[in-house]
Amino acid sequence: MSADRRLTAAFNHAPILPLTPSSRYILFSDCHRGCGTHNDNFLKNQNLYFAALQHYYHHGFTYIELGDGDELWENRSFTAIKSIHNNTFWLLSRFYQEGRLLMLYGNHDIVKKNPKFTVKNCSSFPCSACQDESLFPDMSFFSGAVLKNTSGGREIYLTHGHQADFFNSVLWRTSRFLVRYVWRPLENAGFLDPTSAAKNYTKKKKVERILSDWADKNSCILITGHTHRPRLDEAVTYCNTGSCVHPRCITCIEIEHLKITLVKWTLGTHPDRSLYVMRQALSGPYAL
Repeated sequence: MSADRRLTAAFNHAPILPLTPSSRYILFSDCHRGCGTHNDNFLKNQNLYFAALQHYYHHGFTYIELGDGDELWENRSFTAIKSIHNNTFWLLSRFYQEGRLLMLYGNHDIVKKNPKFTVKNCSSFPCSACQDESLFPDMSFFSGAVLKNTSGGREIYLTHGHQADFFNSVLWRTSRFLVRYVWRPLENAGFLDPTSAAKNYTKKKKVERILSDWADKNSCILITGHTHRPRLDEAVTYCNTGSCVHPRCITCIEIEHLKITLVKWTLGTHPDRSLYVMRQALSGPYAL
């Protein structure tokens, strides 16, 4: 199956959400939440992420995660991830309880497409101050979703984007084995994984070209993650949320009042040298 067909298939039976002037959606991808070790790339940005998540929760946004939320290639235990980042899962569970949460899976958490895995692992999380609390009971993870513009504008297609990457979609089991047992220890010695679209510049460009061509061919807006490179231009055709594992920031895409904005959350400094979490628009807002 070609990359084009894999991308199209990602939207078979995809949930359709309304996009209206009053809609508020926040799109994150590639959090790669880990288990708190030195390989947990999310750990350094966990406070930025939690602050951003609080902002979007209190301002009525619906949270959509475009895959690779949890690092389940390097880590076997989802319970360990939930335990280390239980404050994040507590807030995500609040979104879910209020019907404001949609989760997609990517290549690094593709096991979430299996209902047996979600029933076993996603029903509760360990609370640091009490017994286990409810997490996402009865929730399904999807390969794609569609935001249908009720004003007649283009539809917005959401998916992780690994479908454009043969090695990380069709051969994901082989890729997971290599990441877990080969590239993980080699990266500790300073080597980069050449199969990763996030770390291999040539592969990143190839994947982005495939995704952009698919959006043009289908006359829609396509928003993905996977490459970790944030992207939003005035044409608003192929967009990318970026990731939560950048060295000093996290990036995401806001959709509000039928406008789209690429946003960065990072640390800022007051004149008195105290630190604060700062929201900065990188591109947009552009009309949809």
